[in-house]
Amino acid sequence: MRLTHFRQLMEDEFGAVRASSIARDHVFSALAGRTVEQALEDGEEPREVWRAVCAEFDVPAARR
Repeated sequence: MRLTHFRQLMEDEFGAVRASSIARDHVFSALAGRTVEQALEDGEEPREVWRAVCAEFDVPAARR
């Protein structure tokens, strides 16, 4: 998954403002206590980060 696709999925699911806030502010235990932005900066694959977001926010399987 490309980073641009990841960002689009985030915006589609949460809206632009909330997606940005989640990526910047929400700490995920599945990402070793990092935010989305920190995990991506550290080189985590966008697909794995998306999976963590989906699990944390109970995104329905059809939109994962």
